[in-house]
Amino acid sequence: MSNWMVLAEQVIAGNEISNEEALGILDCPDDDILPLMHAAFQIRKRYFGKKVKLNMIMNAKSGLCPENCGYCSQSSISTAPITEYRMVDKETIVEGAKRAYEMNVGTYCIVASGRGPSNRDVDKVVEAVKEIKDSYGLKVCACLGILKPEQALRLKEAGVDRYNHNINTSASNHANITTSHTYDDRVNTVGMVKASGMSPCSGVIVGMKETRQDVVDMASSLKALDADSIPVNFLHAIDGTPLEGTKELNPLYCLKVLALFRFINPTKEIRISGGREVNLRSLQPLGLFAANSVFVGDYLTTAGQEESEDYRMLRDLGFEIESVEEMKASLA
Repeated sequence: MSNWMVLAEQVIAGNEISNEEALGILDCPDDDILPLMHAAFQIRKRYFGKKVKLNMIMNAKSGLCPENCGYCSQSSISTAPITEYRMVDKETIVEGAKRAYEMNVGTYCIVASGRGPSNRDVDKVVEAVKEIKDSYGLKVCACLGILKPEQALRLKEAGVDRYNHNINTSASNHANITTSHTYDDRVNTVGMVKASGMSPCSGVIVGMKETRQDVVDMASSLKALDADSIPVNFLHAIDGTPLEGTKELNPLYCLKVLALFRFINPTKEIRISGGREVNLRSLQPLGLFAANSVFVGDYLTTAGQEESEDYRMLRDLGFEIESVEEMKASLA
């Protein structure tokens, strides 16, 4: 039995891995990648079987953001040529939900750029979510930036099941990525989401010149925050952003990162998110031996893999897509 399997069995038994063991996962020799992913899969299978949760993004408001996040094409300091628009109308949001329902996507994510939503933006989301719940019953995740307490309660009352606010990077690396808000601003928003009764979703972007210790700290911080869903993004460096030209990742390292997040957060939804196509490349299928969730369709300002390719990949792996009806049952 490999050392990775021994470590996986310890995690399944309820033990936490040490910092040294976590760093060891990221430093796993490339020749050991298959035993590592097999061990990660034992943890994934223990809690999620062979089910895969599908998620889809609606980019409800694009660009026009005053923040200075170094990875983002929508920020005030980006010169990337993107389409900019204010919050779309209710009908557009609901139409996106209809498409998600028809594609058997269980979680529909309404995302808006900006530091935080105006009350008018929240009004539109609230109206749309009520109709989505009545018509399709999808799980709805909102990602609108830093919330005020009363806004969080309104979203919860409207039927928003989950709220995403990523920590993005480690506390020690945060100031290298943005200075227009603090790491604590992000942590406090996740806490506010939990207090409102919505399920907290918070994740990271790997590949932003952080250290391996930073990556371990990210995974450990999300465990401490008790985030129910953890999107793991891999930097897709966009021309016109401060991180333009950054290419620190390779497919095998990305797999090690996914395994690390599974070992540290064994019972949580780990979602392969933005940048998977350009960073995992031909090894994308292997990522699902650690992760149990994936985005389908496009991201915010970058295109994703063709949906048909995603569905074929899941079928080829022998995984089962969690149906909308199964998702509804889990919410009941």
